[in-house]
Amino acid sequence: FKCLLFFQKYSKCDCEVTATSRHYVDRLFDPDPQKVLQGVIDMKNAVIGNNKQKANLIVLGAVPRLLYLLQQSSSSLELRTECAVVLGSLAMGTENNIKSLVDCHIIPALLQGLLCPELIFIEVCLRCLRTVFISPVTPVQLLYTDPTVIPHLMSLLSRSQRTQEYITQIFSHCCKTPEHQTVLFNHGAIQNIAPLLISPSYKVRMQALKCFSVLAYENTQVSMTLVNVLVDGELLSQVFVRMMQRDQPIEMQLTAAKCLTYMCRAGAIRTDDSCVVLKTLPCLVRMCSKEHLLEERVEGAETLAYLMEPDVELQRIASTTDHLVAMLADYFKYPSSVSAITDIKRLDHDLKHAHELRQAAFKLYASLGSNDEDIRKKPILESGVIELLCSLTQSDSPALRVNGIWALMNMAFQAEQKVKVEIVRSLGTEQLFRLLSDPDSNVLMKTLGLLRNLLSTRPHIDQIMSSHGKQIMQAVTLILEAEHSIEVKEQTLCILANIADGNTAKELIMTNDDMLQKIKYYMGHSNVKLQLAATFCISNLIWNEEDGSQERQDKLREMGFVDILHKLTQASDPNLCDRWARKEANHKTHGILIRCILIYILTT
Repeated sequence: FKCLLFFQKYSKCDCEVTATSRHYVDRLFDPDPQKVLQGVIDMKNAVIGNNKQKANLIVLGAVPRLLYLLQQSSSSLELRTECAVVLGSLAMGTENNIKSLVDCHIIPALLQGLLCPELIFIEVCLRCLRTVFISPVTPVQLLYTDPTVIPHLMSLLSRSQRTQEYITQIFSHCCKTPEHQTVLFNHGAIQNIAPLLISPSYKVRMQALKCFSVLAYENTQVSMTLVNVLVDGELLSQVFVRMMQRDQPIEMQLTAAKCLTYMCRAGAIRTDDSCVVLKTLPCLVRMCSKEHLLEERVEGAETLAYLMEPDVELQRIASTTDHLVAMLADYFKYPSSVSAITDIKRLDHDLKHAHELRQAAFKLYASLGSNDEDIRKKPILESGVIELLCSLTQSDSPALRVNGIWALMNMAFQAEQKVKVEIVRSLGTEQLFRLLSDPDSNVLMKTLGLLRNLLSTRPHIDQIMSSHGKQIMQAVTLILEAEHSIEVKEQTLCILANIADGNTAKELIMTNDDMLQKIKYYMGHSNVKLQLAATFCISNLIWNEEDGSQERQDKLREMGFVDILHKLTQASDPNLCDRWARKEANHKTHGILIRCILIYILTT
């Protein structure tokens, strides 16, 4: 009964709202122009902050009538202006509202309205256009359909601060492709917008700055032009530098840094220029600190990664600037504990940006260590990154586990022994073996890759196997016995081959008859990749130049490995040995055929 009353109550409210909305729409068709005007004004007041009312009016057909009144030359300036204001308010509703407005051809109507000589009408049309175009559901190509639109917008920039703000904001949101950049560039965007950077209006300066950031992005022609532009007698690059000063709003600092970053990447500014080394880079590093909003930190980290990606010297400077690497560790601490957050909006905000923060941090780590091994070792040992990445491998998110273990795998590649020891210590053998049984195949493959990189070079192999050999051999056994893909088993056999290459570690295989039988089985497997990997295990175990090789050869001969090797050298498939040889030649190692023959000779 209570549910019924609740439903009736709200159904009644819905009916009342619909009836009221119908009344507003009906008044638009009144034959008295003054009543129409008053109806539009009343509608304007009714929709402010009321998305439900906006949706009702759109459904009831208010938009086509408002557009009709807006375009009629017989309509008074006041009526046309109020119609544009209401349309702008409707556009501030939901994305569905925007779609409905675009479907009713609001953009051509408003663009036509810009031909009116009256500034007040031009401004409200531009404001409405701005609201429509900044929506992600609006096709930006609609701005470029009529070739007369862009030059006309350029001519309106001088009319007022409002036209400057709205037009530059439209440009910055609608410049999405190199073709868009070219259109704006060819119609004088740089010359017309540059003076706005010293406007007394902050909003105008900010939107002009955003325009330059989208114009310069990966565009050599624009960037090369910008570097020579003077604004009130000052080089544009120096104007950007002033905008990065600490006393400027964060949004302005960050956008100015993006402009200089894009100009630098396009080759218009040298990477060793003081405006890059002493101004842009430090500004972007500042943006990464936890005192800034999460979205600012994301943008700062991604822009910094882009700036220094191809330049090792910038990477070296960044790695020693303001504890950057340590700051990045904070990027993985969001979202904060739910129990610690009482503000639902804050929790929603943290959850929304948590993934973006982590992605930005990974990009910046990758950029920092992309060219210089010394820098790579320095994100690793001095910053606590290893502990951070190890903690990611315990995440409930498979994507985070993959990213964490992938980063550790890359860090272990050709790393010094102390780095490898630190990875094993921080990760812990229990977690390592949990990852080796992870249900996500990507996590398992990356963990095997990590183990393979850890077990490279003989001293490292022997040291790690002396401490963790029993557990590693157990894990290898479980994987080889279980149902896994060819790729997983190949990677596991490659780990065994690395262990077999150790001076003392190889005894963990030689004293494990069960493991030797598994290697023997995979040497006779139908898959060539598994045959290759298993044969290399044996090759490393019995290589003649190493101590104890004769004893190992004798044991393997007794276990029947000679027959398997003989079959491999006399493969029934005439292409089999050639395939082995080609594969190994690609790896710049001995051909497998040659090694098989040598092993065969040594064991007979």
